[in-house]
This record gives sequence, C-alpha cells and structure tokens, in this order.
Amino acid sequence: MRVAVVGGTGPFGRALARRLREAGDEVVLGSREAARAEAAAAELGVEGATNAEAAASADLVVLATNADAVLDTARQLREAIGSTPVLSVASELRFTPAGVLPSPEPTSLAERLQAELRAPVVAGLHSLAASSLGADAAPEEDAFVCGDDPEAKALALELAGRVTAGRAFDAGPLASARALEGMTAVIVNLNKRYRGHAGLRVTGLP
Repeated sequence: MRVAVVGGTGPFGRALARRLREAGDEVVLGSREAARAEAAAAELGVEGATNAEAAASADLVVLATNADAVLDTARQLREAIGSTPVLSVASELRFTPAGVLPSPEPTSLAERLQAELRAPVVAGLHSLAASSLGADAAPEEDAFVCGDDPEAKALALELAGRVTAGRAFDAGPLASARALEGMTAVIVNLNKRYRGHAGLRVTGLP
C-alpha cells in the first residue's frame, strides 16, 4: 500500500511513517514545504513531497496534522485527495486546570472532515501515542478504526494492524469517532497522573 502521511513532519507523522516503512509499506511524507518534507523523509528512509503531491499519489491518505489544522488542510487538499480514502487520527482536546477534556462539539472532528471531502473518511489510531509508535518495538496495544465506507475501513484496518503488536478492531460507523477521539483525553489524563505511557487492550473477544 502507498500511504501519504499529510502533515508528516510532526511527532506522530514521523513515528507512523517509520513504523509503516518497517512494515513494508510505500510511504510518502507530506508537508506544506517540499524541502521540509524531503529533509524529514531522508531521516526516515521514505519519500518526501508537498502535502498535495503526497495526497495525489497515495492509496490511503493519513491526516496527521494538529487537530486545529485538520479542516483547513482538508479544504486545501480537497482536489488533490479526490476520492482517495482518508484516515483521520487527530483529536480535539481542551487543556484545563482540572484536566484534559474532549471537545464540546456535537460531532467528531472526523465527521466534520467528511463534510469537507468527496473521499470516504475513516477515523482511527487515537489511542496510539507518537512515543509508543516511535519506540524500537511495535506497541503492545490494540488499535481501533471506525467508518461508514467498507473499503476505506478495510484499508485503515490493514494499516492499523501493521503498526501495532496488538490487534486492529472495527469499532463501528463513523459516528463512533466521537468516542474514539474522546478516549484520547482519557489516555492523556492517565499519562499525566501516573507518569506513564498508557494504551488500550481489549479482552473477551476472539
């Protein structure tokens, strides 16, 4: 599979690109600036390109930008993405004195992203931290993907299964993205309170 990691010069994008390369996928790292993408890609042993060039050449586009840039990035890349499936991995979080809170928006970021694109959008990998993906060994965690398009979801599940030592689970329709994105807040709170690197494992399933 050829995977475009848009906004791939950040910590999560770099970690994901490295893990995918090690799994044997063809990876193109995207950035708004070609030189920046090429420099980061050279360190990781993958291709580098502008976000638009990366998106236009891929079988699956991973939007790895910060949450506050996801929708603007999608609007800018709408034509380049076309009908190529998109995996949304970002979570909107609110950092308060009481702790990290999920977004108060009535719909998930992934659902709002779907409204901006012609391509099918799936959501996933929200429970996987950049530090876990970037470790020497694949994280001993499960990954979760949700979406409404069966073919797009199958691609995302295939990707998810290659970047973790756990399992990749179909977590239902795209509406479930609100729960997956909110789970990121729970994990961040756990990590801050217990000074750890929390992940998720599902029990009771075959």
